[in-house]
Amino acid sequence: MATLLCLGLGYCARYYVAEFGARFDRIIGTSRTPKPAAHVEVLGFDAAEPSDEVRDAVAAAAHLLLSPTPTEAGDPIAAALGGEIASAPKLQSIVYLSSLGVYGDHNGAWVDETATTVPAHARGGARLRAEEAWQAIGQRRGVPVAVVRLAGIYGPGQNVFTRLLAGRAHRIAKPGHVFNRIHVADIAQAIEAAFARKANGIFNVTDDEPAPYSDQVLMAAKLLGIDPPQELSMEEAQKILTPMALSFYAGCVRVKNDKLKTALGVTLRYPTYREGLRALFEGGYEARDPLDT
Repeated sequence: MATLLCLGLGYCARYYVAEFGARFDRIIGTSRTPKPAAHVEVLGFDAAEPSDEVRDAVAAAAHLLLSPTPTEAGDPIAAALGGEIASAPKLQSIVYLSSLGVYGDHNGAWVDETATTVPAHARGGARLRAEEAWQAIGQRRGVPVAVVRLAGIYGPGQNVFTRLLAGRAHRIAKPGHVFNRIHVADIAQAIEAAFARKANGIFNVTDDEPAPYSDQVLMAAKLLGIDPPQELSMEEAQKILTPMALSFYAGCVRVKNDKLKTALGVTLRYPTYREGLRALFEGGYEARDPLDT
């Protein structure tokens, strides 16, 4: 066993550590707003001036899980610690959590990891540049880098049930438009497989069935026993949704997950949103921290 360093101990990293952390003899996580976490040494992180403790953690790490949010200026962790990671003496593998947003608009066509990346918004472009930065750092260090492109994430606390009950779930009429989704438990599986196999390359982590968001809203409302929100036209949606929310409707693509199953050997626990939503409804969709002390 060895040391795992999570640069960004966020939603997905916390669920990964809660399920698979026992295979590491030491786990370190960083956060801009650190709070205690079971079995994890949590360090504060400031990209402008990384602490000596964070630099020591990089030197000790055998496996690196990265989940920062890049900006147009670049990936803050790559900028702050890229040189030290490229020379980290014990490093064996890197997993970087990216987004399917790098694919942009393919007019609803099915794509795989070889597809052209044409980001439809600035966030997707920033993600693509961050992927390239981490792949370059891995090449300098001579270790594999698994770029894990995540579909829309859902799980406890981040799901259509909580948005419905908060009045933030919307049904928008845009015929033919679909989204890929992925349950956080399946993300944890993919991260573990990437580490276990020392995977290198790009992997789409998504469920089997891209579907309209409205279908998920209707199912969740039925399970909750409440009326679904009224369907909105795109013109109506533009008056009430944020630019961030509207950006998800800027393009349409159906993303394949064959490589996730064949190269990483992952069997999805929740192959469509139906299984995922039903499990959340029965097991608890409210927010919870899997690393609560």
